[in-house]
Amino acid sequence: MPKSRKRKQQVEVDHHPKPPTKTPKTTKETPKDPYPNHARPTREECVSVRDDLLALHGFPQEFAKYREQRLSSQTSNGCDVAVSSEPSDEKESVLDGLVRTLLSQNTTEANSQKAFASLKSAFPTWEEVLAADSQSLESAIRCGGLAKTKASCIKNMLSCLLEKKEKLCLEYLRDLSVDEIKAELSHFKGIGPKTVACVLMFQLQQDDFPVDTHVFEIAKAMAWVPVGADRNKTYLHLNQWIPDELKFDLNCLLYTHGKLCRKCIKKGGSTGKQQEKESEDNNSCPLLRYCK
Repeated sequence: MPKSRKRKQQVEVDHHPKPPTKTPKTTKETPKDPYPNHARPTREECVSVRDDLLALHGFPQEFAKYREQRLSSQTSNGCDVAVSSEPSDEKESVLDGLVRTLLSQNTTEANSQKAFASLKSAFPTWEEVLAADSQSLESAIRCGGLAKTKASCIKNMLSCLLEKKEKLCLEYLRDLSVDEIKAELSHFKGIGPKTVACVLMFQLQQDDFPVDTHVFEIAKAMAWVPVGADRNKTYLHLNQWIPDELKFDLNCLLYTHGKLCRKCIKKGGSTGKQQEKESEDNNSCPLLRYCK
């Protein structure tokens, strides 16, 4: 009898409705991806594009110091990564990097660099920048374009930072998670996703993938995002699908290629002598074979 009772209880348990099995979320299926069914770019595509662009351009020198910092950081964390024996520049402060990125908006790299140098020359400390009158600040960064808008954004950001942290310093971000960093920086008026992503990738050595005009146009041309995708959704999608360890090099190379080549994009790109140089060789763009 006891055995029969046990069998009966087992039958009752077996027929009891079971809760639905939850499928673990993967990186590619998170709600943050606006195009979860667009299964591109694949890892193989990312590696192939990176290697093709490395063969064409080499690694861009303008980003070399940031790459050195990332490799040094990986080595200090116990990763077996070869690091150049050449000394790297002193690590740029997070606040310097943020303002430098702000000044790079809607202008050329040369002009943004001049604007940042002019700003630091006129106002050596961020306390002086905050205390400066708006017209003086605008004059200091005028060569970078949109001086009034950028000056207002910088002063607003510094004012909010001082009120919140009681000092003009963003180094505390180095101890936060990526999501926490994004939340912190997004509180500042005029700080958009691309600016945040650049600070994450360059100043904080985090694995993120900024999407500027060049990267956006190339990604669309290679069908890495669906037709009709906008830049913000492209940023969310590519950050889900591009492997973390490939993001930095691939982003720097796509940005550089976008500045030098017009063959694989519809808008933007190089002008003047750069265009003439590229037009000399109609087969100079290795990305044409990926474009649909």
